[in-house]
Amino acid sequence: MHPSEPIVRLKPGHIQPVWAGHPWVFAQAVEEVRGGATPGDTVRVEDPRGNFLGRGFYSPKSAIVVRVITRDQEIPLDAAFFHARLESALARRIRMGLGGEETDGYRLVHSEGDGLPGLIVDRFRDVLVVQLLTIGMKVRENLVLSALTDLLAPKAIVDRTPESSAKAEGFQRGEGVLRGAFDGELVFRERGLDFRLPKELGQKTGYYFDQRGLRARVESLSKGKRVLDAYGYVGSFALAAARGGATEVHSVDDSAIAIEVGATIARENKLSDVISFTKHDARNTLRDAHGSYDIVVCDPPKLAASRASRDQAQKAYAQLAQHATSAVRPGGLLVFCSCSAAVDLNALTRALALGAQRSNTTAVVLERHFQGFDHPVGAAFPEGLYLKALIAEVTHR
Repeated sequence: MHPSEPIVRLKPGHIQPVWAGHPWVFAQAVEEVRGGATPGDTVRVEDPRGNFLGRGFYSPKSAIVVRVITRDQEIPLDAAFFHARLESALARRIRMGLGGEETDGYRLVHSEGDGLPGLIVDRFRDVLVVQLLTIGMKVRENLVLSALTDLLAPKAIVDRTPESSAKAEGFQRGEGVLRGAFDGELVFRERGLDFRLPKELGQKTGYYFDQRGLRARVESLSKGKRVLDAYGYVGSFALAAARGGATEVHSVDDSAIAIEVGATIARENKLSDVISFTKHDARNTLRDAHGSYDIVVCDPPKLAASRASRDQAQKAYAQLAQHATSAVRPGGLLVFCSCSAAVDLNALTRALALGAQRSNTTAVVLERHFQGFDHPVGAAFPEGLYLKALIAEVTHR
């Protein structure tokens, strides 16, 4: 036991989720904080009777004031602890088949899912991109970086912590290269496809590894099909469809640099004769397609940043589904995705139903997909399941 650690004591009625394994302690659940806790400190979480529930890092400026990192009362949260957690995360990916010649780009650490809340690490072959999302992780930055260096000996470790996260937690984010030498280009392979991403691409850590499995499924369905990859970014779904035997693939995004990079990647993978890349608003492309695609992939950016915006997002997804279903040929397939944690699978399905009704079509859900296994989710942490996708057959009435 660590008697010197400050204590965060919970109110009656707020115990069950934390006791059952949920890693978040919300501000409204806290009765009192004792022991002079300062931002980033390790604190002991207790129920109203003083029973131990867990230990985590204190974030007084956040709505989530504690993120529980261990249920062990004794273990020091030191270099050995971080090394062990990161080693476990790496072993999990290797056990599930990542890290070989076919795929050397993947998420190495997925925050709460890997027992390291507030930390994201994406691996791009020999470069690691990190996001330190809490003050607790920020003050332990050197422990994290040293452990990553010991385990993987990367060429470089790059910080891409969002400014919004740093500001909300009350710290100054790191700038650029934290360790090693980095020329600004992220190079990796996913399912045998080669990617080369310049530093100008500013999307999160640089790439969306979470849709790897769904891209493989789209590839398997695309032979002989005409495919639209809406919100295509660098055209990962388009590349999959083209390799799967699609006769024509159209990738659309409103970012000029993403379109340019996607076209280059397609050429380097010898798939450019099938794929066209266009800078355009994806919603307008969907609206104007008029049932001309056998498969439409609709994977928009996050539309609900929080629970407060959930109702607004529900309307936005329904409108998007209206345009997307109308873009599918009768009997074709719509791949309809949401990366908004606040919009669950049922809400996304309702949005699809409403959109189909408005476009005078019928959508029948054939498959449901979620984020890849390198984005694990604790059984007691439903918020961790942020990515949902429906594959639906669309018929016209």
